[in-house]
Amino acid sequence: MKISYNWLKQFIKINQKPDEVAELLTNLGLEVEGIDAFVSVPGGLQGVVVGHVLECIPHPNADRLKLTKVDVGEKTHLQIVCGAPNVAVGQKVPVATIGTTLYDAQGKPWEIKKGKIRGEESQGMICAEDELHLGSSHEGIMVLDKTIKIGTPLAEVLGIENDSVFEIGLTPNRADAMSHWGVARDLRAGFLQKNIALELITPSTSSFHVANRALKIDVSVENPELAPRYCGLTINGLKIEDSPTWLQNRLRAIGLSPINNVVDITNYILHELGQPLHAFDASKITGGKVVVKTLPEGTPFVTLDGVQRKLNAEDLMICNAEAPMCIAGVFGGMESGVTKDTTSIFLESAYFNPISIRKTAKRHGLNTDASFRFERGIDPNITEYALMVAAIMIEEIAGGEISSDIVDIYPKKIKDHQVFLSFENTAKLIGEEIPKETIKQILTSLEIKINNVTETGIGITIPAYRNDVTREADVIEEVLRVYGYNKIKTSTKLNASMASVKKVEDYKIQDKVASQLIALGFHEMLNNSLTNETYYKLTQTIQEAHHVKMLNPLSKDLEILRQSMLFGGLESLAFNLNRKIDTIKLFEFGKTYHQYPNNREEHKHLSLLVSGNKTKDNWTSPSQKTTFFYVKGVVASLLQGLGIDTYAENDLKNDIFSEGISIQKGKKLLVAFGIVSKKITKDFGIEEEVFYADFQWDTILLEISETNMKVAPIPKFPKVKRDFALLLDQDVRFGNLKEAAFQTEKELLKEVSLFDVYTGKNLPNGKKSYALSFTLQDENKTLTDKQIDKIMAKLQQKFETEFGASLR
Repeated sequence: MKISYNWLKQFIKINQKPDEVAELLTNLGLEVEGIDAFVSVPGGLQGVVVGHVLECIPHPNADRLKLTKVDVGEKTHLQIVCGAPNVAVGQKVPVATIGTTLYDAQGKPWEIKKGKIRGEESQGMICAEDELHLGSSHEGIMVLDKTIKIGTPLAEVLGIENDSVFEIGLTPNRADAMSHWGVARDLRAGFLQKNIALELITPSTSSFHVANRALKIDVSVENPELAPRYCGLTINGLKIEDSPTWLQNRLRAIGLSPINNVVDITNYILHELGQPLHAFDASKITGGKVVVKTLPEGTPFVTLDGVQRKLNAEDLMICNAEAPMCIAGVFGGMESGVTKDTTSIFLESAYFNPISIRKTAKRHGLNTDASFRFERGIDPNITEYALMVAAIMIEEIAGGEISSDIVDIYPKKIKDHQVFLSFENTAKLIGEEIPKETIKQILTSLEIKINNVTETGIGITIPAYRNDVTREADVIEEVLRVYGYNKIKTSTKLNASMASVKKVEDYKIQDKVASQLIALGFHEMLNNSLTNETYYKLTQTIQEAHHVKMLNPLSKDLEILRQSMLFGGLESLAFNLNRKIDTIKLFEFGKTYHQYPNNREEHKHLSLLVSGNKTKDNWTSPSQKTTFFYVKGVVASLLQGLGIDTYAENDLKNDIFSEGISIQKGKKLLVAFGIVSKKITKDFGIEEEVFYADFQWDTILLEISETNMKVAPIPKFPKVKRDFALLLDQDVRFGNLKEAAFQTEKELLKEVSLFDVYTGKNLPNGKKSYALSFTLQDENKTLTDKQIDKIMAKLQQKFETEFGASLR
């Protein structure tokens, strides 16, 4: 949010440097993220001075040019070649001296240099108003008042405005500070703690009067819960034109472009007082009636940007007797706005329901200055006051007369908050006792009314515009931020308590796994827990009934809490693929959220997403595409690192994976991984094959906690390896063979590995060849050939009887 320093000084008379004010604002909780200089004319007319034309003769080498001698208050006069038809002896003119920087129509700078024009030396430039950005005319040079002293900087003559603009990082709770008035209110309280008492000066409405009642517009509010307060009046006899320079400068300083006098005044009041206003062309209010209501679902409406929007049944609209004119508190309509032909207006000032405005703005993807304030909650008690201030300004600047009484529909007054502030709780929360008189002074400076004071505390009334201060703790926070966080002394004593430590600490396990993945070339990602509901239409595995839906979503893309880590990961994957990254390995620790009939549940997950090449291109080895078995190896490596060595593998069949495996320990699912279905990846614009692994982190942590670590000495006796080449049916899995082998020999068999797979020529149909390696070891003695042969024979028999295998 941009706040003009010069504008602030209309409310409080301060002369401190902008840096000092910025520091105080930051200490008050209105963090100043930067200070920008604003000059009402590009370059501030630096180097442009008032000159006096002493001579003006035709250029000897050009018919349309003049050769002039100009006095700019220096010892020597300047010879300047000028092409303006109106230049003449005796004129006072603006002169850009050598070295002056001017700006073209596009804002690009260019420097005045000494040079020759058609053979004659030119030592500067006599300027037209458009060359100085003081107007649009280029018919001739500017001619100034003859009484102005020669050599006077033109910036002093024209009163060029220089301002400092604070960029404030406003937190969402500080709706009261969304205006220059609100910021000035906080500054006054802050200066009071520095023993600088300042008066808060607000615009006067004493000159407000109704000139006639010739233009009456009836108003009705059909949805008072959505529009708790609605005010309006009419002004007739207006002349729509450009705003005066001072008003344009105020708006430009905070980044707004002036439009016309009436619209500029509504924008001015919004940023001055924090009250959004809207001006309707009264001649376009059909039936002479304004109706505040909702309209049927799907009603078309064209907004000011020329876009036709379909209205929601909950969108509050400002209508005339026949049609909608404006989306209340959000955006005006194409047909009802103020134009150069407007002569009368209906001026609206209202307090709309913040939740309703927020939902409407998000539904239509609109974010305006008005909706920004309405959805955070404005002051319901300045609705009429702001309307009167604006009406007075419009009368003064655009002419016309107030031609109706103020309509103020306010059926149920929004009440101020009543809170009791305990001195004891204040000292406890702040950690230091603040004098009671200081607390009362701070509360009063924040316009918080003190009702009564007792030995134990203060009964107070908090104004309605402070909708973020509703509890005692909120009041204490207000006292502390104005008193000054930096004034609170740091304790020299540190208290700590012993805490029991779990056997398995989640964050430590996560760090261990993350380190392992990073060593394998993975990068960690962090996706939003909120996601788009339409993603879940791509699969029937995840049920819509279990969605946790947001009551007030930020946008349609963030409607629900995720039930799967997959879709956010695919967004990140697509982002990287679109930037030509061909080796992508991503992982994420996060939660999924599920709605069940009787409760909601959160489940922890670790997800892996892999696509593209296994490794980056290298001169020593060509890049290779990632394969299913590479991902399987990563999964197995992570499980082994967590101490989970034994588990069952099963085929995974669902519409998320085209091919997949589930890893289970008993009936508990540990990991599901595989190749993501093309139907899903296509929706994200991904053509590459994508591998996804989903670790059930809660289950894995439970499994780790139930497993006791065993420590054993390194065996002294050697290992023995034996191999089998088996002819098997195509549907036999290595995991089944491995499990059967360990069931057959539980003591001496230490490891089973698959080192070759062959399918093709010289094998019967439906068959494949597996080459298995078996590692045997006795920790107490050296194995004999007889023992080894006996074990291998048992394994052969097991494979033959259970799997129909035969040795090749």
